Amino acid sequence: MSKIQNLKFTIEEAFRECFYVVPDYQREYVWTAKEVNQLLEDLHNEVINANDNEYFIGTVLVSPRDINNHYDVIDGQQRLTTFYLILNALKAQFLGEPQYAVLNGLISTSYTDKGGNIKKSLKLNPQYDNAEDVINAIIEAEDNLDNIIPLLGAKGIVQFGALENIINAYKTIYGYLKENYNKIEDLRKYWGYLSNNVVFIQISTDVNSALKIFETINERGVGLNPMDLLKNLLFSHVPKKNFTRLKDEWKKITKPLEKNKEKPLRFLRYFLMANYAVQNDRSDSIVREDEIYKWFLKQDNVVASNFKNEPFVLIRKIIQTVETFLEYTEGKGNDGQENVYMNNIRSLTGGAFSLHYIILLAAKPLPKELFDHLLKQLETFLFYYIITHTSTKVLERNFSVWADELREIALINDPILQKDELNNFIINRFEKSVNDKRSEFTDAIRRYHFYSLQQYRTRYILAKLSQHVDMAYKGIKTPGNLKEYTVLEIEHILPNNPEAELFDYFILENPGKNYWEYKDKLGNLTLLEKPINIVAGRDFFKDKLPLYELSKNYLTSSIAKINVVGLNTSINRINPFLKTYTDWRADNIDERQIQLLRLCDEVWQIKTI
Repeated sequence: MSKIQNLKFTIEEAFRECFYVVPDYQREYVWTAKEVNQLLEDLHNEVINANDNEYFIGTVLVSPRDINNHYDVIDGQQRLTTFYLILNALKAQFLGEPQYAVLNGLISTSYTDKGGNIKKSLKLNPQYDNAEDVINAIIEAEDNLDNIIPLLGAKGIVQFGALENIINAYKTIYGYLKENYNKIEDLRKYWGYLSNNVVFIQISTDVNSALKIFETINERGVGLNPMDLLKNLLFSHVPKKNFTRLKDEWKKITKPLEKNKEKPLRFLRYFLMANYAVQNDRSDSIVREDEIYKWFLKQDNVVASNFKNEPFVLIRKIIQTVETFLEYTEGKGNDGQENVYMNNIRSLTGGAFSLHYIILLAAKPLPKELFDHLLKQLETFLFYYIITHTSTKVLERNFSVWADELREIALINDPILQKDELNNFIINRFEKSVNDKRSEFTDAIRRYHFYSLQQYRTRYILAKLSQHVDMAYKGIKTPGNLKEYTVLEIEHILPNNPEAELFDYFILENPGKNYWEYKDKLGNLTLLEKPINIVAGRDFFKDKLPLYELSKNYLTSSIAKINVVGLNTSINRINPFLKTYTDWRADNIDERQIQLLRLCDEVWQIKTI
């Protein structure tokens, strides 16, 4: 390791003597108003208590650049950037005062280039996307904060992410100083404390040594999140000439995830569990977010991922997995095309549940036919687990282990053997799990009501049942997109908000039965086209029947009329699961609930290919 230089600086000394560059491969500015306000409050308490002690803000790790007194910031840029923004806010509020010139010199300096032109050099220059332009806009706007956005707009710069964080931090600081130091003498006192008492240790060494120190500091639990730690770990294993290439490749991981509002750390967990056999002291095969970085440091995983020898190979593997992951979240299959079963699973799980992507990422290389069959069985498996309110911890542990098995199956070259092994997996994992849950599942459907699960899941259940009945009615073997059903209205056959006359009639006809309980039962629910649902309103059942018969959804129209066609047609085979009613009492709702349970057993089955 090269020579390490340690210097203690005050804030004024640091920005007077040094030029700080935040390289574009480093983490961008992520502090929010919460972190900025915490720092401002801490400083404020020191100032108002007239504390003359040094206020130590930690260490800043830098690497010298080719130009004298210019440094790349390896660690500490969040703090440095925030203090730099404080200097800008102070300068704006010292307009017309002697301090203005001093602060101006700490923010930027001017120099003459070889052509005789006057150039400006920022004392802190963030080099990631358009961040330098944001800093210049803040400097130019001075005390007119409303000018910042127009100045950027004139250059065609849209502020989001780190750029928005910088602007928000500056506005927070400016507002805080304006509110708490509106008198010039108080502002001088604040600046006096900041310039003389706030200190940090600057550690300076060559870039590779600095990255090693950074890694050591953060191994001990100080600093960044695992995503940033992994990035810097990779940077420490490539020559500096490849930093820009690695930075550009890393953005292909983070930017798509951020754009699609997916959590990078959650994805990285799924990536590891989908691609590697996970071993830990808990023996649960799970990688937690705070364990991601440590996972890469274990010798077995260093060998498995080979990131030290071929970091770009690992990066490319992660990028490809990001692309697949996002396609899955958009309802596409392993061929990149819209997939009925993937969309069904999205309708069932919603946006909050995503553990199943662990096994689907592992199964990506399977032939489409096998992958789609796996998806279809996974939908049934997940439905059983969601209906029975099974803990996601059980699923996560299972999925991590099952991913290892599916990776092996996906690598089999013999198509017959591959199909047999997938069938074995489906029998041993999905079918066994579903059979173990069957009694719980039956009980859950018997008791199911409108509020048993989220409304989108109730809609999914009714949509699947309706689609299955319609497929039988029309003689269709392959299901289409469930969306044509999920857009329908959920109709309460006993109205959700009954007129007094209807409510009294129910109580009279169903002694001892609770109207509010029965109107929410699954047996009282069906899907109905919106125009028909509007007309049906809160009418009595006998008045609704003619409207139900108009529905194109046979599960609903069969309440009013069952059609018999031929002898052994698919229509006649589905009819035993349906029934026509002339009245709508509590016992009818209970009966239909049991009918729908029988239909559920028909719809959600585990089958081998």
